[in-house]
Amino acid sequence: MEQVGLAATNEVTLWALFIEASFVVKLVMVGLVAASIWTWAIIVDKSFNFARARRQFDRFEQVFWSGQSLEDLYQMLSDRSTSGMSSIFVSAMREWKKSFERGARSPMGLQMRIDKAMDVTLAREAEKLEARLGSLASIGSAAPFVGLFGTVIGIMTSFQAIAGSKSTNLAVVAPGIAEALLATAIGLLTAIPAVIAYNKFSSDAGKLTGRMEGFADEFSGILSRQLDEKLQPRQAAE
Repeated sequence: MEQVGLAATNEVTLWALFIEASFVVKLVMVGLVAASIWTWAIIVDKSFNFARARRQFDRFEQVFWSGQSLEDLYQMLSDRSTSGMSSIFVSAMREWKKSFERGARSPMGLQMRIDKAMDVTLAREAEKLEARLGSLASIGSAAPFVGLFGTVIGIMTSFQAIAGSKSTNLAVVAPGIAEALLATAIGLLTAIPAVIAYNKFSSDAGKLTGRMEGFADEFSGILSRQLDEKLQPRQAAE
C-alpha cells in the first residue's frame, strides 16, 4: 500500500521515491551512490597525479638532456624521493656504482644487471600509474547490472502492491515503476563516468609508461657506450 500513499500525496521527487522504495532497493541505491562517490574521488586523484607525473617527466628530461654530468644528477636525486623517469635513472646509476665499486669486469653482465634494475623499477612505476584503475573498470561494468537488479526487485514489489490494492490505475502503478527505474538511472549515472574515466586514464597510463620505456632504452644505450669506454681499456691492459 506504500505506492497508494505515494500516489495520493502526489510526491514524485527523487527523495520521495527513495523513501518509499523497499529496503533492498534502498540498499542498492545507497551502494550505487557510494560507488559513484568513490569513482569521482579516483577521477580527481588520478587527474592530479597524471598531471603531476607529466610535469615531472618534462622537468627531468629537460635536466637530463641539458648536458649535466650523470654523476652530478645522480648525487642530486639520490637523496630525494623519486618517481617515474628519475626513479629509473637512480636505480640504473645505483647498480652502475655498486658494480664498479666491486670491480666489475664483464660489460655484458653489468649491462644485464643495469637493464634488470631499470625493468624492475619501470614495472613498479607503471603499477603506480595503473593503481585503482581496476576499481573504475569494475564499477563501470557492474553498476548497470546492480541498478537493474534494484529495478527488478522494485517492479516485483510494485506488482505485489498492485495485487494488494486490486487496482491497475495509473496513479497506483506509476510511482512503484518510477521507484524501480530510479535504481537503473543511478546505476547508469555511476557507470558512465567510470567507463569514460577508465578509458581515459588507461590511455594516459600507457603513454606515460611508453615515455619511461623510451627513456630506459635510451639510457641503456648511453650506459652501454660508457661501459665500453671504461672496461675495454682495463681489459686490454690486463
